[in-house]
Amino acid sequence: MDETKSLYELMGEEAGIKKLITRFYDLMETAPEAKDVLAGHPKNLKQSREKFFLFLVGWTGGPQTYIETRGHPALKRRHQPFAIGPKERDQWYWCMDKALDESGYDPEVIAYLKNHFKDATEFLRNRE
Repeated sequence: MDETKSLYELMGEEAGIKKLITRFYDLMETAPEAKDVLAGHPKNLKQSREKFFLFLVGWTGGPQTYIETRGHPALKRRHQPFAIGPKERDQWYWCMDKALDESGYDPEVIAYLKNHFKDATEFLRNRE
């Protein structure tokens, strides 16, 4: 992975991240493999898409709009109200895995992100 560039740059900045988030949520909305994780989301995913986009832009080294408008991400606390068991964890990751495979990012960037998201999904799991 090119360490002279931020992850934000390596992902194609806002346009590249928007493409990933769009594909991720499109899969969640349409794939039968994601039906349980989708059920835990609002019917209209517009806000979910926007929040995740802003979070990911900031987390990867881009503009910190998420923190400026919503405060510290506090991911564990923000996800606590939602039942996230192994099924939901795995379905969320399935969507992200597929979206990353289709992203066109450098393979090292994809591997890095897959590892990060795999760890994050387990961290956010709050049910057996």
